[in-house]
Amino acid sequence: MDVTDLTIGIEEEYQIIDPQTRELTSYISEFLKGKAMLFRDQVKPEFLQSQIETGSLVCRNVKELRKEVKHLRSLVGEIADSNNRRFVAAGTHPFSRWEDQVITNKARYRVLVGDLQDVARRLLVFGMHVHIGIPDRDLRIDVMNQIAYFMPHILSLSTSSPFWLGRNTGLKSYRSVVFQDLPRTGLPEYFDSATEYDEFVQTLIKTHCIDEATKIWWDIRPHPKFPTLEFRICDCTTKIDEVIAIAALLQAMVAKLIQLRENNQSWRRYRRALIAENKWRAVKAGIDGDLLDWGKEKEVPLRSLVEELLEILGDVLDQLDTHEEVDYIRTILKEGTSADRQLRKYEETESFEAVVDMLADETMLGL
Repeated sequence: MDVTDLTIGIEEEYQIIDPQTRELTSYISEFLKGKAMLFRDQVKPEFLQSQIETGSLVCRNVKELRKEVKHLRSLVGEIADSNNRRFVAAGTHPFSRWEDQVITNKARYRVLVGDLQDVARRLLVFGMHVHIGIPDRDLRIDVMNQIAYFMPHILSLSTSSPFWLGRNTGLKSYRSVVFQDLPRTGLPEYFDSATEYDEFVQTLIKTHCIDEATKIWWDIRPHPKFPTLEFRICDCTTKIDEVIAIAALLQAMVAKLIQLRENNQSWRRYRRALIAENKWRAVKAGIDGDLLDWGKEKEVPLRSLVEELLEILGDVLDQLDTHEEVDYIRTILKEGTSADRQLRKYEETESFEAVVDMLADETMLGL
């Protein structure tokens, strides 16, 4: 396929904040009245009443995607402001408690709590999902198999959840720790074809593990309803420039792997458990850590590995016309992720409220 035909879209899960207390506030029902009703396909309730989810339209390229993300954040910002609320893009709230949250009254969420109990109730976490359109189902599976190797790299760049229940967790992505308590999470299994994946899903359904495929919550999955590969590993990413850079990077990585396949080449597969070692390092240290180069069997600074990756992608960045967007990855490597900025702000102020204010301001940057 022509890699310039790779469509792209994003879903983001935002926090609804009381500007006085800076705590999460259960307000989604009010958000979805009035103006938001015009955008019900793109602005939706999430599991908790203190969450709101937006989903972009299908975009033909990254420049369209930037316009979509800006439009949706502007819309949510207007609705929040008119209701004396703010919203935040980050993987966790620094100090609000999951026990205090109200669960959205939808059948899907009632069933989820019934099945998972407190594992579901403590899901006070917020993610970003990037969709890359790949119409060929077997190609979708092949790309998923190969690109799994790079998911720790992507997570490192998106880290935005260092705090949990008023504590510095010592990790850059505590969201990942909370989310992995769910069944059917983490890195995906390998499959030889779309048919083999379908058989796997049907086995889970037949044995009453799940009732439909959306309850497979892997870090990457072939989307059950759309012709996309869905990347679910990222923390909700704070700045728009960071969002677009990571999305553009994923699109370019998919394009490169498709090109390799067309030349009868592929990225070497590694055991899932080995890649999971790198994911743990990404969870803990973000961009400041070393990942394991499993080809060389040695530790390498994450920053060096990402620079190598950017060099490899040069030709597809030309084709996709996304050099400018992806180059912001180097800004992340230099200045830090949202998690790094949150930690610095707390060290400066010793105030979680100041961290929330910073996040709310950064979420609206560029609008």
